[in-house]
Amino acid sequence: MTLSPLPVVLDACVLVDACLRDTLLRLAETPLQYLPRWSTAILDEVGRTLIDKLGRTEAQWAHLQSKMTEAFPDASVAGFEHLIPSLTNQIKDRHVLAAAIAAGAAVIVTYNLKDFRPGDLQPWSIEAVSPDAFLTECLDGDPRAVIAKLGLQAADSGRRFPELLERLAKARVDGFVAAVERQVRN
Repeated sequence: MTLSPLPVVLDACVLVDACLRDTLLRLAETPLQYLPRWSTAILDEVGRTLIDKLGRTEAQWAHLQSKMTEAFPDASVAGFEHLIPSLTNQIKDRHVLAAAIAAGAAVIVTYNLKDFRPGDLQPWSIEAVSPDAFLTECLDGDPRAVIAKLGLQAADSGRRFPELLERLAKARVDGFVAAVERQVRN
């Protein structure tokens, strides 16, 4: 999986957890590991989850969404709806694959790998990967930059570095966390 500077679609499920979202988006800042892409439908799903399931207010979601749009003005993908009827992956996630096709993305980062079977993605040379695998690939590509960004993330969030890694492990990226810990020890 080659990442930099290819477009990568971030599925809604990886944008809900604040710590994971922060890590993913920091890796899309200079020196960038990839170009983040999403659609209005993906962001709508993030908003519904944050509001309906996690108790965030509409104002909090609007603020977060505006910050994401401001930081990544080229991230939004549109004009892909005509692709949806021809796709064969899980119905509820066809909009994600269509956005990836329109964006020219080689990767969709998602926890829902079962909704993106290889056979459904192969015609477009797209791969669905877990956030754990994606972050580990970023780390392998540029360990110093990734660890430096994690250090900044820890400082900006008022956490110590080990506390940030604990928080990321809770977001089910424990393989990445273990790889970071190995890098830091060496």
